[in-house]
Amino acid sequence: METIDTLQGHSWQSNGTDKKGIRGFIILYKASRLFCRTSMAQPLFRTPKGTNDTLPAYHQYMTYIKKAVRHRARQAGFKRIDTPTFEYRAIFERGIGEHTDMVEKELYLVSTKETSDEEADLSLRPELTAGICRAYIEHGMQQLPQPVQFYAIGPVFRHDRPQKGRYREHYQFDFEIIGLKDPSLDAQLIHLLTKIYNDIRILKNLRLQINNIGTGENRLVYIEALKEFFIGKERNLPPIDQGRLQTNPLRLLDSKEEDTQIIIKGAPKLAQFVDDDSRQYHDTLCSYLSALNIPYEDNPHLVRGLDYYTQTVFEFWDRSAGAQNAVGGGGRYDGLIELLGGHPTPGTGFASGMERVIWQMKEAGVKVPQKDQVDIFVAQLGPDAKKKCLTLIAHLRDKGIHTIGALGEASLKSQMRLADKFDATYALLIGKMEVKRQTIIVRNMKEGKQEEIPEDQAIERVIKLLGEGSLDTYTHRDQMTPEFDQD
Repeated sequence: METIDTLQGHSWQSNGTDKKGIRGFIILYKASRLFCRTSMAQPLFRTPKGTNDTLPAYHQYMTYIKKAVRHRARQAGFKRIDTPTFEYRAIFERGIGEHTDMVEKELYLVSTKETSDEEADLSLRPELTAGICRAYIEHGMQQLPQPVQFYAIGPVFRHDRPQKGRYREHYQFDFEIIGLKDPSLDAQLIHLLTKIYNDIRILKNLRLQINNIGTGENRLVYIEALKEFFIGKERNLPPIDQGRLQTNPLRLLDSKEEDTQIIIKGAPKLAQFVDDDSRQYHDTLCSYLSALNIPYEDNPHLVRGLDYYTQTVFEFWDRSAGAQNAVGGGGRYDGLIELLGGHPTPGTGFASGMERVIWQMKEAGVKVPQKDQVDIFVAQLGPDAKKKCLTLIAHLRDKGIHTIGALGEASLKSQMRLADKFDATYALLIGKMEVKRQTIIVRNMKEGKQEEIPEDQAIERVIKLLGEGSLDTYTHRDQMTPEFDQD
């Protein structure tokens, strides 16, 4: 008998006739060890399907977009508004439409372990417009000078199939003009959106689609004509569009299903049912867009998926992917305020998905400014040096110098490796000898050169090395300057 191996404290013996069994056991044992190591490396929890963590590198894009949005909003007189992330479900059922995909399939309902009757009908917002209109009514904003102009930036929630640049929780920026109806306002809104897209350098990759879907009365007549056209053709529609024919026939016009697209070519056109006033409104709007040098494409099939739209609707499409990758859009919603219990009040607005915009930016090779660089890394050795480092780091930061410090017990070599990983421009070193001499070593991390200077000259020397133009400072006053960068 020969002992082949001892595995997990057990002796495996063989008389030489069972070599295959021995090899199989060893392979199985090694595989189980690998599986254990792999399993241990897996996180216990992950983000839910259709969501993602906004990590620091991605936040740089978000910040870049927000700054462009805020800048253009201030120029055009829009005021920031934020509404709750959850509202009464009826707001979305009335405004968006009970039989739209967004309400029927994508709405997240909100409940708690002890839900009262009043809280039973809450849902996460799938878009921003309905909540803003509710706020307009609730706070009596019809008494303000009209039109009232708002913008918002925030998350919305839709239980949709996750796809490129679209998540179940995603961010939008949104602009609304409420209280006045004129094609010039629609044109200004579209112009504002083109300026934002141009600021973030994706406008050249987009094309504007525009249509006029008439009044609510026009659409009711058209819907009946559409239903009549499809009599006997229902069985040729995909199941999803058979359902839409019964609940929301207008959605067939921009269906992505190939069979539906073929059949719809012979259907009555919405333009045949649009009244003369709507046609004139659309022609005037298009003339304003031309005056603003905004290229557009008339798209008679564009209807958008929300019931509150009237007359003007528009979207910005990816030039290569078309409607499959629309980055933003909007239109008029002249009946929405009344639907939500207010007085008849016209409105127009648009929203743009920020994740879709970021995807466009990355596709276009847009590099956003990097302002999170580390200017100074402070390294220390010994308790006295650590105490000096604390005050030095605080003073450097007060001067607008991006500073971090390793204040643990690591060796100087380890701290310098950390400075390299942070890609610090300079390192300041304070050890026991420097404390005694009241000096600081300034090391250029790129060139490897260093100098020892008196500690009371360190901040002045660092500012000179970095340049005053690179200092990151701001002033927080009661009367904030126009340059104040709000979140």
